[in-house]
Amino acid sequence: MNPVDDSAASSATKIEIVRWKAGQATASTDQVAREEPLEIRVRGRSVAVTMRTPGHDRELAAGFLLTERIIRKRKDLVDIATCHASLQPRNTLDVFLRSGVEVDFARLTRHVFATSSCGLCGKASIESVKQHFPAVTSPVTVSATMLVQLPDRMKGAQQTFAMTGGLHAAAIFDAKGQLLVLREDVGRHNAVDKVLGFGFLENKLPLDFHILLVSGRASFEILQKALAARIPVVCAVSAPSSLAVEFARECGQTLVGFLRGETMNVYAGANRIVRNSTIKRTRVA
Repeated sequence: MNPVDDSAASSATKIEIVRWKAGQATASTDQVAREEPLEIRVRGRSVAVTMRTPGHDRELAAGFLLTERIIRKRKDLVDIATCHASLQPRNTLDVFLRSGVEVDFARLTRHVFATSSCGLCGKASIESVKQHFPAVTSPVTVSATMLVQLPDRMKGAQQTFAMTGGLHAAAIFDAKGQLLVLREDVGRHNAVDKVLGFGFLENKLPLDFHILLVSGRASFEILQKALAARIPVVCAVSAPSSLAVEFARECGQTLVGFLRGETMNVYAGANRIVRNSTIKRTRVA
């Protein structure tokens, strides 16, 4: 698998537009990000439909199922394949699980975890997640000087954004700032699912010595997804929500917001950010 999104050409489409400049209108063309539905089926039953940018769909499905606690280990997943029985096979995936993996379809339908559009109690939501994903105890430290360089590194790898200006990005870096994987999508959460799905499919989990960087704001759900992959440091170019801050503090994660230029705000886990970091190699369970 390619750590950088190599599907930029198929992730955008050219359309005809009218461009205005200095009071003059001219016929022109523009590249816009593609958006299509993706249906994820498990054992023949639909469990999710998400609007996404086509590309790396297997990673998206794997990341979604990981963060929804359907799969935990690579051996739980047998295959993810195009559903040719669907009326839209290019937008439908069948997920095949190991026979012993139990699936609570009713819970999936209820969408247990909170999102920015949901009215669930924040504290109850945090406790619900912590029952399944324990707090992060990684001893990793990262350099503040390195962290402020990451947004430019991410932007430099955003091929489709360079064409369209209309996609979110998520990237995973190691503690030295080396890019492991970057994915783009019209949905912030989809981009995160794609990079986590990459890690899952490539047997790189747990990512407990890594950094997740997102191009937008940091929400509760993004922190929850990072926790599922055991990521200790989450950074966002924009602001975090109050529930994201509370979640990070409760779950032992480092949360950085407004990572721009030479500045950043550290909302949780400031002890992991130092002037010069030494990577400790002993993992803590």
